[in-house]
Amino acid sequence: MDNYKVTTNIILENSETKVLIDNAEKELKNVRKKLGKLQDTIYAHGKYAVLVCLQGMDTSGKDSLIREVFKDFNARGVVVHSFKVPTELELKHDYIWRHYIALPARGKFGVFNRTHYENVLVTRVHPGYILGENIPTVKTVDDIDDAFWNKRFDQINNFEKYITENGTIIFKFFLNLSKEEQKRRLLRRLEKQEKNWKFSPGDLKERKLWEKYQECYEDAINRTSKPHAPWYTIPADDKPTARYMVAKIMYDVLSKYTDIQEPELDDDIKANLQLYKEELNNE
Repeated sequence: MDNYKVTTNIILENSETKVLIDNAEKELKNVRKKLGKLQDTIYAHGKYAVLVCLQGMDTSGKDSLIREVFKDFNARGVVVHSFKVPTELELKHDYIWRHYIALPARGKFGVFNRTHYENVLVTRVHPGYILGENIPTVKTVDDIDDAFWNKRFDQINNFEKYITENGTIIFKFFLNLSKEEQKRRLLRRLEKQEKNWKFSPGDLKERKLWEKYQECYEDAINRTSKPHAPWYTIPADDKPTARYMVAKIMYDVLSKYTDIQEPELDDDIKANLQLYKEELNNE
């Protein structure tokens, strides 16, 4: 996976782990407060939407990352969508439809917990799933060839280019979890009663396909990391560090949009501010 877009690389040595974790948690609190204030400005400005895409293997920490990174956001300004197996209705549309209708409005953040990339990841590992989409040109799995995947990657790139040209800022994060850490987290789900509900035997079946998934992630990231919609690979074995990195990247990038400013008051309102204050005070 050497070609992944890696924004930074933090290696946790045993003797330094505690210090780095403590620093990451502290720094996350600082940067997410700044993000919260920036979100208010983006909401007031009302001309950009922000789409945050999270991908990663099972147990990579997507849910807890969403909880911790967006903790200081105004609830009206962020919407989270968790995409699971397509419903009967969703399968009656093209595969991007359910993602398109969930896009954030201008002024808001949208978080996709699993994304349109499932359609070139899970379906590539399990091509039989494509048959459920009822695509006219796909009669059997044999029809799902390299040309099919090339076209699908082109469609995804075109989709992202279209929405960025119309005011959506895209962040795509791959939470890069090691196989050993996934094993530890799966065992934790089995050993802790309060975590049992998170475990599914299907997790073990998918784990056996680890190498295939890594190949598909590498190919997908290399084909779709574009200047207008870059991928960021986040080391995910340490959750606090991963959360901080995601928050910091978002804040740093969004801070460069110097045109994002709170709207100025209408001249008439501005000229009469003192009058409005006096009216309220004299009630």
